Amino acid sequence: MAIIFLFIDGVGLGEEGRNNPFTRQQYAGFEAMCRGQSFSGRAENVAENYHLFKGIDATLGIEGLPQSGTGQATLFTGENAAKIVGRHFGPFPHSKTKPGLRNRSIFKRATELGKSCVFMNAYPDIFFDRSEKRNRWSCTTLMTKSAGIRLHTERDLKEGSAITAEITQEAWREQLGIEVPKIEPAEAGQRMLDAAVNNDLVLYEYYLTDKAGHARSHAKAEDVLHRFDLFLQYLIQNRRERDTILLSSDHGNVEDLSTKTHTFNQVPLFVKGPVAEAFEQVDSIQDITPTALKVL
Repeated sequence: MAIIFLFIDGVGLGEEGRNNPFTRQQYAGFEAMCRGQSFSGRAENVAENYHLFKGIDATLGIEGLPQSGTGQATLFTGENAAKIVGRHFGPFPHSKTKPGLRNRSIFKRATELGKSCVFMNAYPDIFFDRSEKRNRWSCTTLMTKSAGIRLHTERDLKEGSAITAEITQEAWREQLGIEVPKIEPAEAGQRMLDAAVNNDLVLYEYYLTDKAGHARSHAKAEDVLHRFDLFLQYLIQNRRERDTILLSSDHGNVEDLSTKTHTFNQVPLFVKGPVAEAFEQVDSIQDITPTALKVL
């Protein structure tokens, strides 16, 4: 059994209308999460055998708009990072939350349980050069490094064992000049499923949704959502019966393009697989890691 954890940045369950790209277009994968309902705040909870969908809290009881640094630290440690810091903070981890990401993350604790973990995102050399020079790592890369798990590079991407941030590898070709072929979202999805054969926890981070929300661009939002939607559809349709897909976010954003800031909206929790029932009591992003570890 493996948990395939999809972290999609900046996605909340918002109001239907022209400012919500999820209700302006049809996205079969997102609608499949909520059993054909509109992917919005109007969607009713789904709690069926092997299938869970609900909105959960990302505000963490702290005033102000949720931010990525504290939201992701909370999501991946099960500790209320906003409360630890005393406010919402981001986009990078706060100094007070780095110990949790280094020592008590979902990766760290899963490896201590003897579980095999992999972070599927690949990074170009320029990322490592900048991050090491500034000693500035994202929540996901910091917790991965700290758990002794190798960050994927260009070599892994060319070997077909990693995935780029935009799924299809186009940005590496067009913006970085790195010779990698364009791939379809389905191929990236198969790489996730292949990784789940030999690992207990497989994580992928998709942050372009948050960038599109900040840009307030319907065209960008539709592009990044369509790409992820095809990726998600493939995973849902081809998941091994014994594996579980787990999807959530750190805060809302792209669901309301009337503003370039984050939102107070609930974020989605989607679980598809044999351990879905274990997540029924999850009420906030703080509950996800403890529940996943209990399952593992």
